[in-house]
Amino acid sequence: MSTILSAVAWPYANGPRHIGHVAGFGVPSDVFSRYMRMAGHDVLMVSGTDEHGTPILVAADAEGTTPQDLADRNNELIVDDLVNLGLSYDLFTRTTTGNHYEVVRSMFDVVRDNGYMIEKTTLAAISPSTGRTLPDRYIEGTCPICGYTGARGDQCDSCGNQLDPTDLIDPRSKINGETPEFVETTHYFLDLPALADALTQWLDGREQAGWRPNVIRFSKNFLEEIRPRAMTRDIDWGIPVPGWEDQPSKRLYVWFDAVVGYLSASIEWARRSGDPDAWRKWWNDPEALSYYFMGKDNIVFHSQIWPAELLAYNGEGDKGGQPGAYGTLNLPTEVVSSEFLTMEGKKFASSRGIVIYVRDMLSRYQPDALRYFICAAGPETSDADFTWEEFVRRTNNELVAGWGNLVNRTASMINKRFGHIPEPDALEELDQVLLDQIEAGFVEVGDLIRSHHQKAALAAVMRLVGEANTYVTQTEPFKLKSEEQQPRLRTVLWTLAQVVADLNLMMSPFLPHSANAIDKVMGGDGHVAPMPRAEWVDDLDIPGRRYPIIVGDYTNVPSWGRHSIEVGREIAKPTPVFHKLDAAIIDEELARFSGQAQ
Repeated sequence: MSTILSAVAWPYANGPRHIGHVAGFGVPSDVFSRYMRMAGHDVLMVSGTDEHGTPILVAADAEGTTPQDLADRNNELIVDDLVNLGLSYDLFTRTTTGNHYEVVRSMFDVVRDNGYMIEKTTLAAISPSTGRTLPDRYIEGTCPICGYTGARGDQCDSCGNQLDPTDLIDPRSKINGETPEFVETTHYFLDLPALADALTQWLDGREQAGWRPNVIRFSKNFLEEIRPRAMTRDIDWGIPVPGWEDQPSKRLYVWFDAVVGYLSASIEWARRSGDPDAWRKWWNDPEALSYYFMGKDNIVFHSQIWPAELLAYNGEGDKGGQPGAYGTLNLPTEVVSSEFLTMEGKKFASSRGIVIYVRDMLSRYQPDALRYFICAAGPETSDADFTWEEFVRRTNNELVAGWGNLVNRTASMINKRFGHIPEPDALEELDQVLLDQIEAGFVEVGDLIRSHHQKAALAAVMRLVGEANTYVTQTEPFKLKSEEQQPRLRTVLWTLAQVVADLNLMMSPFLPHSANAIDKVMGGDGHVAPMPRAEWVDDLDIPGRRYPIIVGDYTNVPSWGRHSIEVGREIAKPTPVFHKLDAAIIDEELARFSGQAQ
């Protein structure tokens, strides 16, 4: 058994999340975490809402509210969406807790005291109309290296190189299009060159471990021209800089703050569990494994900036040093980055109405229909396009006509002919071949999920669904009606019941809602896939403050593999688990989309 940290990217709380977000960080991390629990590993899945930075200020100003009020409202919306999607967090929290502030400031103190934070006077981009600092990511221009016209002020997504806003050709504000002014200011910079050798050595080991090529490519490009990176900002919303408390307009950079959240959430989880040191088995044990899930726009921060912060905290860069009270902290085992999900051929853009919010999707369609699409056709290693036509096709042809039909036919025949799962007679070769195929599927599917090939894993399950449907066609149990055919009928229906139970277990990491429903159809208690829940809690360190978290009890998950079905278990007349979609919704949704975009 391994100890597994499932570190999930923190959704930003400047608004509700769309399906492109959860395709990158949410569903892939949940499939992996659910499977690893079933495989017997000790999993801690953590995340929360990221609530600092200029975008929150901009959105709050536009609404005439405070940044905290805006973050509070969006935090509740996001918690609700992720629970309804079935994401099985051990703790989903937020970055405005007292616990997070303390952990971040403690990390900063040690990194600075170890010599890896250096003060530098630099040029900051200022919005001429507001006088506020523009964050790097809110400045766009032409990349001076590859000529890409949509490069950001922190990196170019085309060539992967690290940039500063002053590097950009024709820089402009993404907020209002104005040309920023650059003024002198003093900031703390993370001394990345002093950590470059340690980062290179670590990354070389990751390449040999088989990381996805896009992650390695971006990370290698980053190392080619590594330089110090600003870790503070001129802004009045965020975590105060330790030692600069007399400068309230200086705050820690949101990307220093947010990535520390993986550690702070683990510590909060431990504190709430009653064992404040329980987090250490995931962070201090060198044998523990950690997997970080996100979209490709966040690669550098997780494959370079966060590892650099950890190396600096551990005192493992060129300047040496000693770790602080948290001890020597583990670096990521793997950064699992997905590509982008587009919508009807266009990049998601909430401001232009090119968006499908998670809550709107779940209000109209089954959560597992969305999860199925993301798992089967999502942006795992290349950009993928969400179209309503493809969503309807996959739902109807694969979920309903394939998997749902197998479940419904099996339960209906058992209910009609026996009312319970029958005792089988002697198995024929055809029966045993199918049972062996399905049992072998546990190994194949498990290996694919473990190695982050989830599309191939789901395709393997659906191939086995096809084999089971072929078996129904070959055996024709609906024609076995005479008395002398009863032993064969019992055997075929018992075989199908076992196959459906096996396939449902394989499906459960991908489709937890329907897995529980199908377990009930097959006479079970409906607890195959434990589900998360939202709870309101008191802040551990700020009196009078309350906020919602996501938690769950995932200790009683069934083990990964065949569980023999119970002969005699009653099977009621089933109702379909999956809803067939009318083709008319394609035009309806496209019309809605067109109206939003206008």
